[in-house]
Amino acid sequence: METARKQYNVIDYGAVGDGVRDDASSFASAIRACSENGGGQVFIPGGHVFLCSPFDLRSNIDFHLEGGATILAHPDESLYTTSAFRENRTEGSIWIGGTNLDNITFSGAGVIDGNGQAFMGREMSHAYELKPFTDIDPRPHLMLLENCRNIQMSGLQFKNAAYWGLHFVGCQDINICDLKVLNDLKVRNSDGIDFNHCKRGKVENCLIESGDDCICFKNRREFAEYGACSDFIIRNCKLVSTSCSIKIGSENMDTISDILIEDCEIERSNRGIGIQNRDEGVVRNIVFRNISIQSRLFEDVWWGEAEPIYITSYTRPTTQTKDGSLRFKDGHDYGEAGSVQDILFENVTCAGENGVFVGASEEILVQRVKFKNVSVEIHETTKHAGGRYDLRPCRETDYLEAGIHGFFLHRVTDAVFVDCNVRIDEGVSRKVLGEFGRAS
Repeated sequence: METARKQYNVIDYGAVGDGVRDDASSFASAIRACSENGGGQVFIPGGHVFLCSPFDLRSNIDFHLEGGATILAHPDESLYTTSAFRENRTEGSIWIGGTNLDNITFSGAGVIDGNGQAFMGREMSHAYELKPFTDIDPRPHLMLLENCRNIQMSGLQFKNAAYWGLHFVGCQDINICDLKVLNDLKVRNSDGIDFNHCKRGKVENCLIESGDDCICFKNRREFAEYGACSDFIIRNCKLVSTSCSIKIGSENMDTISDILIEDCEIERSNRGIGIQNRDEGVVRNIVFRNISIQSRLFEDVWWGEAEPIYITSYTRPTTQTKDGSLRFKDGHDYGEAGSVQDILFENVTCAGENGVFVGASEEILVQRVKFKNVSVEIHETTKHAGGRYDLRPCRETDYLEAGIHGFFLHRVTDAVFVDCNVRIDEGVSRKVLGEFGRAS
């Protein structure tokens, strides 16, 4: 018979849970005791709001939030001093962290609340203003785990990230199921789940709402030593995004490959599925199957023009911004665009204010893309102008003005269509160029 794992209640280590006192040191003590004594359960009891400044996890713990328990990020920006991207201090800090760990479980029915609005400027109609900063962008990634193995997550609700939500760097064997990740749809950069140079994982039966990407695969240059990102299954998830619900890129300096995404629903999103290759890395062997997509137009502060499916490889602009030359290889004053290969869309329904876009800087960059039983229905639901495609970030131009198409190919020859169909409502007020379109 398996011996019951020892429980370490954060209250026993001094946590108060009144939503006022900083309980981070008590959490750290319970986590340390649990790990140093061979592992067990760090127990966060219900009926409390535990205000916490940044703290780190350790190996061999089950971080368990009882129903009715909330962990709330401390709103004092001065407490967030660790950069999420090493020497790059301009893209957020870390709230809950962990490096070089094994066997981490997150369980229970409680809430981990990033207190995102506390780190924002004033609320506008389309987004929150971003506050200026001098040294480090204090907006914390809700959680960042680096070089960790065997991560299990289930049952919890993560919400209100001020920057990225669940950020995994160089991690392996990640199993996420039955989570809710609910970020404010007006908070920019509030990704749901990011896999950065990670290998082997599943995301199943999750609800994710985000002001930025719901689920994203990347290979950022800051963590190049961890290599490719590969071997994932995303299944039976419901996604809502003010930007892109499922994204590959835009940062990709290595290879992203062997990903299956199936049986998912995408609703109220500015872009449904986006392959946004903007660096020298390769994207290959990706399958999207049995997916419904509803897209709509938003303000230009959000990337996307309601493209339900977006497959691209363009070189970055040379402007000195985080989406331009600052992402080039060290010592280079130019960028490169890697290839996108062997992509399959099968049994996908698209409904919204724009059609499918496939484009590249050169014709050879997008190879062997297949659309099988893909339907596109275009109708007008907002008063935004539309009739264009968003290429950002791109050296050539921000937008390609092209009117409305069911499928639009820009410098792409290697695409196959099988049993696809397009319907454009008579009520669409913008110019319609045709069901299938191509630009030189």
